Amino acid sequence: MQKFESETIEFKEKLNGTLPKEIVAFLNTDGGSIYIGIKDDGSPIGVSKVDENLKKISDIITDSIEPVPTGLVEPKIEFIEDKTVIVIDVKKGLKSLYCIKKHGFSQAGCYLRIGSSCKSMSTEEIQRRYMQGLSNRDLIISSVGMAGNFSFNTLKNYYTSAGYHLNDNSFEQSLKLRTVDGHYNKMAELLSDSNMIPIIVVKFDGKDKTCISSRNDYGGGCLLFTYEKIRNRFVSENICKTDTSVRPRVDKYLFDMNAVNEALINAIIHNDWTVSQPLFCIFSNRIEILSHGGLPSGQSEEQFFSGVSCPRNDMLMTIFNQMNISEHTGHGIPVIVSKYGKEAFKITDNYINVTIPFNEEVMAVGGNLGGNSGGNLGGNSELENFVISKVLENNKISAKTISEQLGVGQRSVERAFATLKEKGIIEREGGTRGIWIVKK
Repeated sequence: MQKFESETIEFKEKLNGTLPKEIVAFLNTDGGSIYIGIKDDGSPIGVSKVDENLKKISDIITDSIEPVPTGLVEPKIEFIEDKTVIVIDVKKGLKSLYCIKKHGFSQAGCYLRIGSSCKSMSTEEIQRRYMQGLSNRDLIISSVGMAGNFSFNTLKNYYTSAGYHLNDNSFEQSLKLRTVDGHYNKMAELLSDSNMIPIIVVKFDGKDKTCISSRNDYGGGCLLFTYEKIRNRFVSENICKTDTSVRPRVDKYLFDMNAVNEALINAIIHNDWTVSQPLFCIFSNRIEILSHGGLPSGQSEEQFFSGVSCPRNDMLMTIFNQMNISEHTGHGIPVIVSKYGKEAFKITDNYINVTIPFNEEVMAVGGNLGGNSGGNLGGNSELENFVISKVLENNKISAKTISEQLGVGQRSVERAFATLKEKGIIEREGGTRGIWIVKK
């Protein structure tokens, strides 16, 4: 640890009333770390009543700063020269402007980190940043969702699993699930346990849309879980051809799953949900992923392809980032371009369509990939592949239901379930009344 304060390091002997100002300054600049229990000369003296101080810091983060910097400010404990020190790591803010809530967007509320000091922002800079934030505001936050008494148990479970401690009293405010006049917004609808938003994966029997092989709706619930289900569906479609004549053996896949996953994440996060839902199509020779809205306001195609991040739905991106699904780095588009080139993208004012072509060598092994069987997925039996497809459609489906639909014995289906569990392809969560999860 360095022994002096700087643009990214602040020392405090004890927690005091200047902490909100220092956090805001780091958020509005380039981030940094605040050490509590360190003298100005860099010598550690430690902190007493650690739990009490951590509670106060947590309250300051959620109650004293606007917008609430969820996931951007992380307090932790470190031991420096046998002294207990609290370190508050602050990332650069995702919003254009942060302030001390009680002072609002004024010179008394908005600060920058300059050198080792916190300086009030000028009126002109505050106005510039404020207007910039308005031009990039989240439409799904300002748009009212369909009427309903939404619940968010699935969303809360994701946050708990990711190690976040949630305050039920400020949960909706922190994640901006209501409009300024108190109504649930479009994002609340997308993240609720139950909604009426369809998110469709269509599989066609051939290279065009003449004949539909299957149509599955993975929407109707929390968007985080919808993402997982669609990703699992693509994983199950990704046939592998293995060349065992060489050592080490060579695995060739129907498509690059990393590129498809990035296209899937981008379609969900950057879609203009006030227009319509993204659409996912599987043909016999390609996957097409379409999202609405074109490029976000102010972003050029050059910036888009170079990986400059310009999120349309900023808070939605923050939530996916906190769940370690996406990163606020803009690397997703370059990943796709590196595999399939810029020609994979068709960009218009109204939509972006990403085309992922299949590996022709693997296609020759898989047969008619647009059909119902989907080929021999990763060496699974036909019955096992059928079980996977049904689990992806309904994660609570039983062996009895599948046996009735397929016309085979229930014991055969149960053996298929057992084999898939042994292979690590599926697992059971929550016991006999729980759900099936496709893992790979």
